[in-house]
Amino acid sequence: MSSQVSKTVLALGAQEVNSLKDGINFKKNSEDGKCFIIYKQGDELRACRNQCKHQGGLFIKDIEDIDGRTVRCTKHYWKLNVSTMCYVNPPDSFMQDELDVVWRDEADGGLDLVELNPPDPWLTDPREAQALSAGEVTITYLTHACMELKLGSRTMMFDPWLTGPAFARGWWLLHEPPSDWQNRLCSADIIYISHMHSDHLSYPTLKILSERRPDLPIYVGDTSRPVFWYLENSGVTLTNVNVVPFGIWKNVDEHLRFMILMDGVHPEMDTCIIVEYKGHMILNTVDCTRPNGGRLPHGVDLMMSDFAGGASGFPMTFHGGRYTEQWKADFIKNERKKLLNYKAQLVQSLRPKIYCPFAGYFVEAHPSDRYIKETNTKNGPDELNALIRKNCNGVTTWTPKPGSILDLGVALKDPSCRDAITDPPSDAKIYKDSWDFDLYVQDLNSAIEDAIFKHKSWPAFYYTWAGFKDYNLVIRVIETDDDFNPVPGGYDYLVDFQDLSFPSSRPAREHPYEEIKNRIGVMRHVVKTGLLWDDLYIGFQNRLSRDPDIYHHRFWNHFQTQLPTTPPDWDRFLQEMEANLPPDAGSPCVLS
Repeated sequence: MSSQVSKTVLALGAQEVNSLKDGINFKKNSEDGKCFIIYKQGDELRACRNQCKHQGGLFIKDIEDIDGRTVRCTKHYWKLNVSTMCYVNPPDSFMQDELDVVWRDEADGGLDLVELNPPDPWLTDPREAQALSAGEVTITYLTHACMELKLGSRTMMFDPWLTGPAFARGWWLLHEPPSDWQNRLCSADIIYISHMHSDHLSYPTLKILSERRPDLPIYVGDTSRPVFWYLENSGVTLTNVNVVPFGIWKNVDEHLRFMILMDGVHPEMDTCIIVEYKGHMILNTVDCTRPNGGRLPHGVDLMMSDFAGGASGFPMTFHGGRYTEQWKADFIKNERKKLLNYKAQLVQSLRPKIYCPFAGYFVEAHPSDRYIKETNTKNGPDELNALIRKNCNGVTTWTPKPGSILDLGVALKDPSCRDAITDPPSDAKIYKDSWDFDLYVQDLNSAIEDAIFKHKSWPAFYYTWAGFKDYNLVIRVIETDDDFNPVPGGYDYLVDFQDLSFPSSRPAREHPYEEIKNRIGVMRHVVKTGLLWDDLYIGFQNRLSRDPDIYHHRFWNHFQTQLPTTPPDWDRFLQEMEANLPPDAGSPCVLS
């Protein structure tokens, strides 16, 4: 059981939520007397404890504030802009530790303010930084989120996605990893895998590892959704997977230790890591939305984080209504800009000595995804690093290439990193120009002819296994070809999640409706193996429309994170079908 847990510090009911005014709201927990600040701007909320980070003073309304965004500490008159959580007086001092705003069920309308406890576990058993010799600590970028760390006599590797696609057939590697990547992978001492998304937990890569060194120690965080939940059904044999509690130092040797932390927004899935060698810290926040609830060590030697954006089906896979090409372009441009500013602000607040953007080097390379590739523009690492250099004096940036090496000991002596970075040879291949499309697409499409899909009752069996119901939503699922045209003989059916029925037409009651077109090979592979729908949604393998145009969090959260960890028992299903039960009992109605 993890020692670091999510803790609700203030709960508001629907009436209290509705009473929040735009601007600054002061709230008090009647049970323990703790005070909080909630800033409201339209539909967005930010929250923190009413406690100054300087010396713990209480904030009150700032009478000099004309915009309604700042509060003043009664102890030393420090000022906090709660719309940004930055202290503005004195400037460039702290970032306020923010609480996560967690909305409850849509029908409830209330929310919880949540923090991680304990918040700063890396302060346990502090170690003084020792001098590093040249070559003692090196970091080599391989591709996407995969880094190789040499730490004294040990080698540690992060998130090895080094071959094959991710998210079914939607993502492919942008960079060509060094030619000796297989030997590097199999000779590592430790592998850290941050979460179960397939651009970090890559079964094509791990298959190669399992054939050569299945006992290599792999470490993952103690998330509520097991990282390796699919391992038994993957055909990959790994014998040394270790689940580590959050917020606890894991000692490797006398100089090396690491600590895995949870994400404040997605604690059921995402994690990040601090690696410490001889008192020097390397922070890798990976894909976390709010790593450790926003509380992270300041002044680490090296910080890595994602940067690109574009890791979602929204809005590229949506059509109808407002989703014109111009609307999509404007939305994507705005979201990428906000992401750049957020990452730069995070770096500014944490003040690492060196910052490296990574975990964003993927491309929608398959020819059938040309539209996504052209529409789903992403941030560039140089763009973010330029913004950081502009706003964060004293922070050195590193834009890595496959095979490039950062010598941390040299870099700490030379802030410019001129002599600390070794680039790959001039003739090294940087970008991939070919991928094994046929191999992986044919493997996915092999599910199309599976015997289970010859029985019209398979959707009823599948959605009953999925376990989502008692929710007023009707979806229409249509199996399509690569161009999202209905496949002759493919399934086209309705699911009513209010009672988990399969009607022949939309029910007469008032209900929200979604139409989901899925590429047949990927959809049937997901159904057969019981995989999460991320392969469809994040992998750009479907097209969606909704009426009304609202996001149904409970539905998507269930199919993206909450499906059973044991796959559907299709052997039992086929046995029942062969036992001459009433033909297609409970079958959905296939629409014309």
